[in-house]
Amino acid sequence: MIFDFEPGDKVFNPANKDWGIGQVQSIIKGKITVNFQNVGKKVINSENIELKKINDTK
Repeated sequence: MIFDFEPGDKVFNPANKDWGIGQVQSIIKGKITVNFQNVGKKVINSENIELKKINDTK
């Protein structure tokens, strides 16, 4: 579910890996706005698309 994400998190869409790595911009009522490297901003419906979080090891 989307509550694992917060703005600034790095994510990818396993179903569309060619989109590249994305950064979560906002989360509003189950809709996650993500800015992806290769396709720009996408609004993701968390009911239909599962995003995977990339663990930042700083």
